[in-house]
Amino acid sequence: MTFPINQDTQLECSEGTEPTPIQVTSQNFVSLAGKLQATEQDKEANTNIIPFGLCKLKPIPGGYLPCQPALIKWQNTSVFTIDGKQELTTDSFCICSTGGKITPQTNANSSFENIK
Repeated sequence: MTFPINQDTQLECSEGTEPTPIQVTSQNFVSLAGKLQATEQDKEANTNIIPFGLCKLKPIPGGYLPCQPALIKWQNTSVFTIDGKQELTTDSFCICSTGGKITPQTNANSSFENIK
């Protein structure tokens, strides 16, 4: 089942070492369960998407360099829009130009699980 993504839904990068919550700044009037719904415009590094810890695609002796998200475009978005911007859902994903794939976490602790 597909759920909308809203403020603080945990995202993970296939090449990052830590999940991070999405921060919604694309709109401020549509919410679900008291949290703003995310749209395709919520993709700015260090504003909407905080770094995912370390980047496994940037190895250095003894570890990895810090993640610097560089999201290209959210894909597989909802057909529904908020102020002309497509909603993000649990099926949405975004490719980082470094090479990782960003997806919402779908475990039992995710914020959208409590919306049912």
